[in-house]
Formats: sequence, structure tokens, C-alpha cells
Amino acid sequence: MKVLFIKDLKGQGKKGEQKEVKTGYAQNFLIKNGYAVQLNEQSLSKYNQEQQEVKRNDEKNRKFALSQKELLEKVELSFKVQVGKDERVFGRISTKQIKEKLDSLGYNIDKKQINIKDGASSLGYHYVDINLYKDIFAKVRIKLEK
Repeated sequence: MKVLFIKDLKGQGKKGEQKEVKTGYAQNFLIKNGYAVQLNEQSLSKYNQEQQEVKRNDEKNRKFALSQKELLEKVELSFKVQVGKDERVFGRISTKQIKEKLDSLGYNIDKKQINIKDGASSLGYHYVDINLYKDIFAKVRIKLEK
């Protein structure tokens, strides 16, 4: 029996793969547990439509992320911090603080998307990476001042 995998199954097949398997295995395991469907014109066209929808959504999300990146890279966030000897900052700026500033500017960014590389432990300018989409990162400039 020919089947079309709709989920990855380790050692058997990946999503979208067409494979010839024994009828009993297909009916009693693959189809019953939702890993595959019987391959026919209807199931193949349905799968192709779903893949086109996924591509359209991916492209839409990518365009939105690129427009957000353009806007975010123009933003400069400033934070007032306490300093000690040698102008060293007490503590660090947290992702929560950065998220709150971005929220107040109208950006809907999750704090898990924010990556502070150098720790921002001195006065001056620092850059923070924000993961907007799979491989799209925005560099936001932050300023630490007394």
C-alpha cells in the first residue's frame, strides 16, 4: 500500500514522503496513529494545498519580520542606572526591562526573543539582538546613563 507521511516517524519516513509499506502496517499503525494517509489524488492534492498555505504564511511572517527589523534598528532605548566606583554599573539591564520599554513604544516582543550578548555592564552604548523570525535578527541600540 502506498502512503503519504503527514508526520515525521523516526526510521520510517519524513513528512511529505511517499512510501510503499505493507497493508497491515499501514492500516493498523501508520494511518491509525495519524502518521500517514493512504496515497491517492485527493490526499496528495490536500497535502499540496496545505504546503502552499504554509509557504504563504511563512512569506507573510518573513515580510512582517523584515519590516519590524527596519523599524527596530532605528530605535534607541535609554536606561538610567546606578553606578559605583570606576563608573561600573550595579547589576545589569534585564530582558524584562528591555521588553517593557519596547512594549511602551508599541512593539510586541517576547522577552525570550531578546539576547543581551555583552551583559551591558558599563555606561555608554550597547547592542541587543532581537530574534524576530527564524533567521532575522534586529540590533537595537541601548544607552546606559547615570
